[in-house]
Amino acid sequence: MARKVTLFTGQWADLPLTELARKAAGWEYDGLELACWGDHLEVDKAASDKEYCTKQLAILEKNNLELFAISNHLAGQLVCDLNNDSRSDMFAPPDCAGDAEKKRDWAVAAMKDTARAAKNLGVKVVNGFTGSSIWHMLYSFPPVSTEMVDAGFAHFAKMWNPILDVFDECGVRFALEVHPTEIAFDTITARRALEAIGNREAFGFNFDPSHLQWQMVDPVLFLKEFSNRIYHVHMKDAALQLDGRSGILSSHLDFGKPGRGWDFRSLGHGDVNFEEIIRTLNQIGYKGPLSVEWEDSGMNREHGAAEACQFVKNVDFEPSVVAFDAAFDK
Repeated sequence: MARKVTLFTGQWADLPLTELARKAAGWEYDGLELACWGDHLEVDKAASDKEYCTKQLAILEKNNLELFAISNHLAGQLVCDLNNDSRSDMFAPPDCAGDAEKKRDWAVAAMKDTARAAKNLGVKVVNGFTGSSIWHMLYSFPPVSTEMVDAGFAHFAKMWNPILDVFDECGVRFALEVHPTEIAFDTITARRALEAIGNREAFGFNFDPSHLQWQMVDPVLFLKEFSNRIYHVHMKDAALQLDGRSGILSSHLDFGKPGRGWDFRSLGHGDVNFEEIIRTLNQIGYKGPLSVEWEDSGMNREHGAAEACQFVKNVDFEPSVVAFDAAFDK
């Protein structure tokens, strides 16, 4: 049986879960990956109230949808983000606005509660971000010393090890979506992040090829490098649009604007080679869901979500259990 196809609800948080679940079932998804914002999942309730968890799960069950993972990218970002400035005020409760450390304290508690919520919901994976205290040092001018970068990874370990302790207690794993602005944004930094926390099993990756593709990092090589750390998979596409005037730093242009050097695309409309990704997932033995994170500023999202579901079902296939030429053996 091919892998389950789910829809990440983060980009649909403006819709009540009851409405989105009905739509997703109509688009023929097998499940949802619940985002911890909107009314889709309230972490503080889910961490302490099993009746609330039962109620949220019942919404999915009514629509013949399953739950394999939950995601808390917004709180996770605040844990290590250096500034926690006004751009992220919307990520935390209103009384945290304008107070970077209050946002951070809230975020640490929220991520610990996310592990507890996952346990109460009966899922084994939480996806999300970590934030980074050194992302702003990406380009080494003003000069960035080795010690500054080392301190950033040490800060990540200091902040996340206590959170991961709670994940261990709950029997849940955290899957970082490797992504610009996070402590790990490519293959090299992903390896360094693992090393910073002593390669503990509670920490792995939510593989999303789109974020690697536009950086010109090979998504297939990432899968092979971290074959035992792929805890969840996002299906998302991206396209380079370099025209000789633009670059991959996006020129301060919003998604979908003409002139950007790259953009996210609905599945099958970008540059990602999904067949090779499926073949590699088969090789490394990944049996979890394929979760559509739908983002495309140039396409109607309901059309895109329905099309993306069918795209994933068409591109996914089971590995062979016999050699193709076995019938020739004597």
